[in-house]
Amino acid sequence: MKTEQEKSTTNRRDFIKTSAIAAAAFMIVPRHVLGGPGYLAPSDRLLVAGIGAGGKGQSDIAMFAKSGKADIAFLCDVDDRRAANSVKAFPKAKYYKDWREMLDKEHKNIDAVSVSTPDHNHAIQALAAMQLGKHVYVQKPLTHDIYEARILTAAAKKYKVVTQMGNQGASNDGPRQMKEWYEAGLIGDVHTVYAWTNRPVWPQGIPWPSQKAEIPKELDWNLWLGTAPEKDYVDKLVPFNWRGWWDYGTGALGDMGCHLIEAPFSVLNLKYAKEVEASVGSVYVDEFKRGYFPESCPPSSHVTLKFPKTEKTKGDVTLHWMDGGIQPERPAELEANETFGDGGNGTLFIGTKGKMMSETYSANPKLLPLSRNKDIKVPEKYARVKGGADGHYAQWVEAAIAGYGKQEVSSPFEIAGPLTEALLMANLAIRSFDIQKTVNNKVTYPGRYMKMLWDNDNMKITNFDEANQFVKREYRKGWNNLTL
Repeated sequence: MKTEQEKSTTNRRDFIKTSAIAAAAFMIVPRHVLGGPGYLAPSDRLLVAGIGAGGKGQSDIAMFAKSGKADIAFLCDVDDRRAANSVKAFPKAKYYKDWREMLDKEHKNIDAVSVSTPDHNHAIQALAAMQLGKHVYVQKPLTHDIYEARILTAAAKKYKVVTQMGNQGASNDGPRQMKEWYEAGLIGDVHTVYAWTNRPVWPQGIPWPSQKAEIPKELDWNLWLGTAPEKDYVDKLVPFNWRGWWDYGTGALGDMGCHLIEAPFSVLNLKYAKEVEASVGSVYVDEFKRGYFPESCPPSSHVTLKFPKTEKTKGDVTLHWMDGGIQPERPAELEANETFGDGGNGTLFIGTKGKMMSETYSANPKLLPLSRNKDIKVPEKYARVKGGADGHYAQWVEAAIAGYGKQEVSSPFEIAGPLTEALLMANLAIRSFDIQKTVNNKVTYPGRYMKMLWDNDNMKITNFDEANQFVKREYRKGWNNLTL
């Protein structure tokens, strides 16, 4: 029989042992349990899952890791060939082909998700992650259609997660410098903006290939299609030429628009356009007949968007978008051998007292004439992002670690959503350009002659109903349409 002293010693030992076990259990409670979905202790590293591990996804994932505060915990890609480099670079990351399976099985071990897939699957992948409380980084353009952009913008607020679109130029010094110049009155009140690109550099304005091809064994074609209509696999669509087909891509606007229109959105506080009109380049299938290929984006376009007055402008702002090598008239202030934009791409602001321009990613802003740039004495007003465009990734990582609403990011969905909608409105006009109607047994193209008026609250063109088919698409059977 134990003495009272022995009993007391045993009780103390049991208490200490029990307490130690309890403390240890408390210490290893998963972080997502402690603070609910999306919670991260400030000292933690960010556990990132990459949906899309090849191409742009490969470079995105590498940049998150380069921040020094993110661990690539999971990789997902429908094409093993494309994912190979990332799998090799991050051997500890568990690999999946189906993003739905990854999120279902691993969501407790994921803090944030990067989406770098073809445009048509961005929204459904990003929303699924957000609904699990995961911070999201989504490549540009944010979405494939206007409805999706509106949903993701609302979702960021509802689910209180840190969001960032992959338009790195939003973190460059350029937009901030141009805001400072503009607010200092150096070019007066801006009323007109031009943005232009030499894209596309992939095939557009062509018929869908008539001959199907054998699906590569490394590619899950059904998963690649995702929300898009069922179609046979064709050669050279993957990994890049999908950009020129409306079922998957958003053309030159989707590829370059976010990089070139970021500056006017930032400088002028633009948000939703109120009207749009377009003209497109012709494709001739023979000497006399213009080709009509509604599945493919056109080879070139010129779109005019009108934005209502903001607190930064005295009236409406007209924004011209040009692609396929079309450029605006060179400003008279530029000398004959001086480069316009960066040559193939650029943005030009026209104000009542002067002009300014920038290159892709809002880089290297300049006042016109260039001689004005020698003695600019405007104080720095807006904080710069460390690392500029490269810092765009680390900025999101650090904001996600801090938690929702704690740190600023350059392109949160509240900004990226309306920016993307502007591009998609332009595409809506481009797609409507060749809508065919038969009147008195004659084929007409009324979309070519319309200035389309936009009801922003109801997401609807009010004077040409045929265009509204492009505002929201129906997903393929088995892929649920987005709901918050």
